[in-house]
Amino acid sequence: MAYARSAADLKPAYDYVVIGGGSGGAVVARRLSEAGGATVLLIEAGPSDRGVASIADPTQWVSLTRGPYDWGYDYAPTAHVNGRTIGIPRGKVLGGSSAINAMMWYRGHPRDYDAWDAAGAKGWSFRDCLPYFKRCEDWEDGETEFRGAGGPLRIERSRDPHPVARAMIDGAVELGMPRIDDPNGATNEGATLSNFNIASGTRWSAARGCLWPVENRANLTILTQSLAIGLGFEGSRCVSVRHLVDGVPVETRADGEVILALGAIDTPRLMMLSGIGDPEELKRLDIATHLALPGVGRNLQDHPLVRAVNFRAKVPMGAPRDNGGGSMLNWKSRADLPAPDLHAFCIQSRSAVPEIANTHDLSGDVFALAPGLMGSKSIGYLRLHEASPMGRIEIQPNYLVEQADLDALVTGVDFVMDLAGTAAFADLFAGHAAPTRRLNRAETVDFIRNACSTFFHTCGTAKMGADAEAVVDAELKVHGMDGLRVADASVIPIIPSCNTHAPVTMIAERAADFILGAG
Repeated sequence: MAYARSAADLKPAYDYVVIGGGSGGAVVARRLSEAGGATVLLIEAGPSDRGVASIADPTQWVSLTRGPYDWGYDYAPTAHVNGRTIGIPRGKVLGGSSAINAMMWYRGHPRDYDAWDAAGAKGWSFRDCLPYFKRCEDWEDGETEFRGAGGPLRIERSRDPHPVARAMIDGAVELGMPRIDDPNGATNEGATLSNFNIASGTRWSAARGCLWPVENRANLTILTQSLAIGLGFEGSRCVSVRHLVDGVPVETRADGEVILALGAIDTPRLMMLSGIGDPEELKRLDIATHLALPGVGRNLQDHPLVRAVNFRAKVPMGAPRDNGGGSMLNWKSRADLPAPDLHAFCIQSRSAVPEIANTHDLSGDVFALAPGLMGSKSIGYLRLHEASPMGRIEIQPNYLVEQADLDALVTGVDFVMDLAGTAAFADLFAGHAAPTRRLNRAETVDFIRNACSTFFHTCGTAKMGADAEAVVDAELKVHGMDGLRVADASVIPIIPSCNTHAPVTMIAERAADFILGAG
């Protein structure tokens, strides 16, 4: 069977039930269905991505946020971002956030994964992870020591980079930054064309790459528009999932395992609703504690993005190319750092949060450079305020709480201001738009607080490790619970210095091997 259309199409039990059809769940479902005829049910809360033109077109991804394929979540305001609410797009569609994101394929620095291993996620060093990164990939340049070929996810550079993308690279080189061919190669430090999950001008999401080619497997069932509302237990074993089909609760058993891949917001939410979490938090919600794991919902991390530094253009920007960007920079905010912590990308048009757009003139031809912090240290949390699947939830990344994060972003804003003044931008730069001039430090800090946004890299809320706040072990099994595993961004213990799609895909590849006994 391919797609289930109603409860009548479902079996009462499957060998494996995977909840969430995004970057993690799509991979796990594909790999498990390859192995020995095991029956696999993939449950996705959103609709299919098939035939949705705005998803397929890489240039339209911004329009997908706050639309029908987005959960519509927000980060709660704090004084550190001048009391602003920040939207956090998360995909509610087959393919998950890989169906609505900016299609960046980037794994950061090897030290990121060595840090996981050192923090208690034993066996997750870069050397351990690299074979799984390679297994994900179908890299346009073919297999190398660092890159894979023939995997489910196609990865390409721009065929015809926009002038702003070229200028960003050339300008950074003028300012002393090295030029590198591939940020997923031997080093990520430097200026480079971005790697995209784009093939021949079409988005290559987790659904398209992992599920479309195998959707007719007899042992794989894909159920869309089905919201998971709870987990069922027999003692210390997870044995079933309760989910809605056409609005009616259904319970489906898992004879082998249940794999949670709902993402860093909805995986901890489902766990808490099912009685797995901090007993004090569960008591506040009148939820009986089935398994005490205080770390559920804690350790939330995301990269802060300054969106963005806008400039007036001397020439029309033309139709957007690629994802509307095309190139990226990775560099150090301080010379003594062991690896890059700052990241920036270009935007072929205006880009601003409402607080900036409403107070600046961004009419006419405008381009933008967006600096962000990939080495962020601030840590937040997720809390439920209602004990219901769609109840009120508080999501708090604590952006800019750490002074070091703010200091690094000041350096980032100053650098992209310098970029606009290089010879590489001489044919493009026609003046400042937002901000309207060079700023002193105090003004830059206020601009950052007003422009702070998200890279969409929420992670860490069910972290991997062995300490008191760890939720899963090094094989992604929930501590103290049999038959339940997590394969999404929530297990990340320390946020890596990259977009999270690539590491989540790698995590899911490893999860499948662990489940099948091959890891």
